[in-house]
Amino acid sequence: MTKRRSTTRRTKSSGSAPRRGWALARIWIFYSLLLVVALMGIWTLYLDSVVRSKFEGKKWSLPARVYARPLELYQGQSLTPALFEQELRALGYRFEGNANTPGQVLKKVSAGSNEVVYHIHSRGFDFWDKKEVARKFMLRVNNGSVQGLIDLAGADLPLVRLEPEEIGGFYPADKEDRLLVRLADLPPLLGETLLAVEDKHFLDHHGVSPLAILRAAWVNASSGGVRQGGSTITQQLVKNFYLTNEQSIFRRKIPEAIMAVLLEVHYSKSEILETYINEVFLGQSGSRSINGFALGAQHYFRQPLRELDTHELALLVGLVKGASYYNPWRNPERAKERRNVVLGVMKQEGLIDDAQLKRAQAAPLGIVAEGESRSTTYPAFMDLVKRQLNQDYKENDLRSEGLRIFTTLSPMVQRQVEKSMKFRVEQLEKQFKTKNVQGSMVVTSVGGGEILALLGDRDPRFTGFNRALDAKRPIGSLLKPFVYLTALEIPQKYNLGTIISDAPVSYKSGGKWWAPQNADKKDHGDIPLYKGLAYSYNQSTARLGMTLGLGAVAKTVKRAGYQGDVPELPAMLLGSIDMSPLEVAGMYHTIAAEGVYTPLHAIREVLTADGKPLKRYPLELEQRFSNESTFQLQYAMQRTLREGTGRSAYNQIPSHIDLAGKTGTTNDQRDSWFAGFSGEHLAIVWLGRDDNSATPLSGAGGALQVWTDFMKQLPTRSLEQEPPAGVSFDWVDDKTGKLGAETCEGSVWLPLRDDFRPLESADCDMAGKNPIKNLWQKLVN
Repeated sequence: MTKRRSTTRRTKSSGSAPRRGWALARIWIFYSLLLVVALMGIWTLYLDSVVRSKFEGKKWSLPARVYARPLELYQGQSLTPALFEQELRALGYRFEGNANTPGQVLKKVSAGSNEVVYHIHSRGFDFWDKKEVARKFMLRVNNGSVQGLIDLAGADLPLVRLEPEEIGGFYPADKEDRLLVRLADLPPLLGETLLAVEDKHFLDHHGVSPLAILRAAWVNASSGGVRQGGSTITQQLVKNFYLTNEQSIFRRKIPEAIMAVLLEVHYSKSEILETYINEVFLGQSGSRSINGFALGAQHYFRQPLRELDTHELALLVGLVKGASYYNPWRNPERAKERRNVVLGVMKQEGLIDDAQLKRAQAAPLGIVAEGESRSTTYPAFMDLVKRQLNQDYKENDLRSEGLRIFTTLSPMVQRQVEKSMKFRVEQLEKQFKTKNVQGSMVVTSVGGGEILALLGDRDPRFTGFNRALDAKRPIGSLLKPFVYLTALEIPQKYNLGTIISDAPVSYKSGGKWWAPQNADKKDHGDIPLYKGLAYSYNQSTARLGMTLGLGAVAKTVKRAGYQGDVPELPAMLLGSIDMSPLEVAGMYHTIAAEGVYTPLHAIREVLTADGKPLKRYPLELEQRFSNESTFQLQYAMQRTLREGTGRSAYNQIPSHIDLAGKTGTTNDQRDSWFAGFSGEHLAIVWLGRDDNSATPLSGAGGALQVWTDFMKQLPTRSLEQEPPAGVSFDWVDDKTGKLGAETCEGSVWLPLRDDFRPLESADCDMAGKNPIKNLWQKLVN
């Protein structure tokens, strides 16, 4: 009996152990699940904070956008049809059979005349001073100028300002770029197509669509490859906005699904879709990523989004699937095939009809040339803009606050500069059988000091060394006008007819004798002052400068705007000062602006992202030289082009356009310079080699040729020939400097100050005033 009871107890004991183990396991499972739930809850709360903080805060770092000056149209403006149409095409205007919508142009050419009439529908733009509305107007161009500017109702328009061209930007550290657009401003067809192609059940799910996932899994399994995705637009936004492209269930897929649901919990479908439209990746431009449909439209078509045609909208939507794979520049056939698939979906969903489908599928891609979509179109000018901005703004603000920067660059002028430099340098290298010639150029408006164009390399897209700003080279004879200006500022002693000596000259400098010679190796004896400048004689200039005093000439150079050191050595008088083309432009602008100094500038206005002005760059003016002396100097520089070292310019430029300028050549022709101006434009050209070796190019044979090519194409205004108050023209004898007469041999017609005119008359002067002698001369002639 005792033995049986013992057996029974052993049996009960052995059965209770598994039950206790299972109970313990259930406890562990319960607490493990509880821990997982708790961790999931904490993780979800964390993901929720991530979703909300970024979505409700500042979603993106917005780059500063840089704009050129707008094209302003007005009655009498110098303008040619070729340059105007080039400007319109750069802005993305389309020449159509009508001008019913913004961005369209209708062109009419009058038979039997040079008149061209344009009907234009402008786009409007928010400028720093006011908002220009989109408008329809008519423009008549004839004989190189605007002859009529009226709205389509027939009323004259005083001024029409087209939208400015965007020329670059300062991008965030992540190099993302985008143009923000509101959902209400999208073309409806784009939004409808996007939903039809990417997520036609967008309004029905809550961030994740199980049916879409199952359907995609079935399609992919059936086809043996990835043919369809199951992600909703919300999931795509989460992936682009918060996560990476890593293919991991735990690191991306699960967080993506949770965050998609959280987004749908907190925000409306409209908010999610609008963010997606501004976030989606659509391409790459160098290191800059193209995000959002608004920027995509500009990148591929140089058009605002609202102006795109059906086939263009389809291409953009097609790129969502894979912007690199369907890149229309690298893979045009693949891109076109994808576009046509999207067009098929549009037809299937009733967004377009059969006729629209056939027309859109037959259309070319319509994209701009790849080079035209580069982020920095004018790198040398952008370099200058950045340097000037860095004086007032922090780098991070330029890269994240969405500032709008309006500059002085004229795309029309810049394109002419680039064309002239490229063509002429190539021609010169062929002509002289040489190579490695470099060049730079600066163009400013006269009077305003605005930098209209800037070239730092013969290759306009080169982004390295900026010769216009950083290449400091001896300026040679470009300094001579400042020697003569110093003399003309002493009217009691000097005028353009004052006789100076061009005999040999020598001075001791630094323990050595300095004896400059003229370029033609000749001595020209006594000459009128203007001729020493017009013919760029070294001996007369050196003698005049030493008579005036090196300190006086150095002071004139500084007053004209040069901020560097001026070595008071005799060689300085012939240009042994190193300057950049921009520094030369600053000094010459003072001459061109009738003695008024204005700091050259590249920036007009800076606005915040919402259009509030941050900093203005007002025009600074200071009269540093008299009108009388600068008018006389300009006249002498006109003689440089009419008869002196720059006379070859008028082989190509019409003779009725009055221009002034000065050639410059340094030792062994290492540097070829020309500085010249009209009443409207000043242009400085430098040619040379980076290693400072000799070239076959003089100032007249090199830089002047580039300048001439540029000026002959540019609509510009002649120099003012009416002298200022206190100055009048008279005949001066070029042998004695005394008042002469038209009949006197060698008399020249020169502007003289009324209060400091020569007191004596040349001997031949009476022949011009004696009626009997005058009668005899007429009979003889």
